[in-house]
Amino acid sequence: MPDCHRLLAPIVAYLLLVLPATAEKRAALVVGNSAYVHANALPNPANDAGDMAKALAEVGFDVILGLDLSKSAFDAKVRDFARALENADVALFFYAGHGLQASGKNHLVPVDARLQVERDLDFEAVSVDFVLKQMELDREGKTNIVFLDACRDNPLARNLARSMGTRSAAIGQGLAQVQTGVGTFIAYSTQPGNVALDGEGRNSPFTAALTKGVRVPDRNLTSVMIEVRKDVLAATGGKQVPWDHSALTGDFYFQLAAAPGTLPKPDADSVQRRLRELEEELKKKSDPQQTANMVALAQARERLRQSEEANKQDQKKIFDIQYNSVRNPKPGAGAETAMEIGSIQMQIARRGQEMKTLRGEIARLEAALGLAGAPAK
Repeated sequence: MPDCHRLLAPIVAYLLLVLPATAEKRAALVVGNSAYVHANALPNPANDAGDMAKALAEVGFDVILGLDLSKSAFDAKVRDFARALENADVALFFYAGHGLQASGKNHLVPVDARLQVERDLDFEAVSVDFVLKQMELDREGKTNIVFLDACRDNPLARNLARSMGTRSAAIGQGLAQVQTGVGTFIAYSTQPGNVALDGEGRNSPFTAALTKGVRVPDRNLTSVMIEVRKDVLAATGGKQVPWDHSALTGDFYFQLAAAPGTLPKPDADSVQRRLRELEEELKKKSDPQQTANMVALAQARERLRQSEEANKQDQKKIFDIQYNSVRNPKPGAGAETAMEIGSIQMQIARRGQEMKTLRGEIARLEAALGLAGAPAK
């Protein structure tokens, strides 16, 4: 190994450890339907969705939130979600509200649905299979997670069954079990074919347990669901048993720092201090140009990390603004809200252009240093 490369080895290893070139991109669609027009309103789904969206935003998801969605609004949110998945490593869909199964297929019910006859399902409901298709399409090797808190007692399903006469058996109780593609995990608030409880507090028993589990460090998804199951069983006196089906090919952790092999990240000051120490060592012994390239690479990667973190914070701001505007609407505030969100989105777009330039500079420097094939941590 040439002397300069041997001397660069310590700083290369340090940079790859603490300054990842890219961050895992996570996208979520969270929907809560409470205000049904043609059925009794449900007290908790809007709260469930809002609280779940907040928990997911805290662990790095870019969240699309939909509350009390009509069919057209639901379709629009799914389309937005599908577009957000083009570059996402992890896709998550959470739904709270009315749902039903018909002929073994699951459907989610928008707030304006009537469901008077069987064919209304195609026009007034949202198929779970359709959402899953959007999550799995052209995303081989990616992770998909679905949570359905949609097994509540549903008067629209009963009305639909009555209209079908001898075919009413096609309308089953609760939701049907779904067979998913490789890389997909799906969880139900209760076992397939059963009805879940809406809950007497702010949240349903399932969502209350799930939002707590998302925030707990050092637990993979399997461990989170075991604790959710225990909590729901305790809260419902054993009447409700959350169920899941997994085709995942690896562990998933909501808390990124909890994943095996992920070391605690040094704070910014200690990173910069160690880089200065290494820089001084290299100045004494190595090729000045190589040293300059390594320092430039360190700085570029740190700026990229800071920009990615700033974008996450701005996405959370947008979510907070949207959530507050839906939950606490003010007459005439729509234009002001749109301008505020637009201003933040412009910042994200400008930062995106800077990040594109930084990634190009990082690729150039890595090639110059012989690191182009080095794995990102």
